[in-house]
Amino acid sequence: MTMHSPVLDGSQKAMMAGYLDNLALVERLHRLLLDVIKDEFERLAILEINSVQALLLFNIGENEVTAGELKSRGYYQGSNVSYNLKKLVDLGYMHHQRSEIDRRSVRVRLTEKGRRVRGMLADLFSRHAEGLAKRGLVDAAGMDQMNTSLKRMERYWTEQIRYIY
Repeated sequence: MTMHSPVLDGSQKAMMAGYLDNLALVERLHRLLLDVIKDEFERLAILEINSVQALLLFNIGENEVTAGELKSRGYYQGSNVSYNLKKLVDLGYMHHQRSEIDRRSVRVRLTEKGRRVRGMLADLFSRHAEGLAKRGLVDAAGMDQMNTSLKRMERYWTEQIRYIY
């Protein structure tokens, strides 16, 4: 069986090339973000948690959540989030408590130690936002435009998962 590529006109080829560039860039940016966090934590001598766990703390913030809620928000994969939450509880970055209603469900929230790490990441991200603006790389309007485009792509992908089989 031979696979045939669809015949694309010039604008379709440009759209396809742009889309593939976006996919690669989103993946690279996520990996770079994790590396940036890792470097910052090494500089601060925080070695007992990894960048994924630190980002998890940042995203939970002041909320009290379950692993399922984190997965449904699209932040983390199944076993990955459960493993990392358990590790963060064991290391004292998070409190956990079984739900009174559903004993299978565990709710987690940050401890003071977890809030300190979250604050360090907030400081890092603030410095980065300020640096982007100071260097004229991206202004608030440009950031807004990127976010709008990425949210549209997110919505499109979500629709593909939910409605196309």
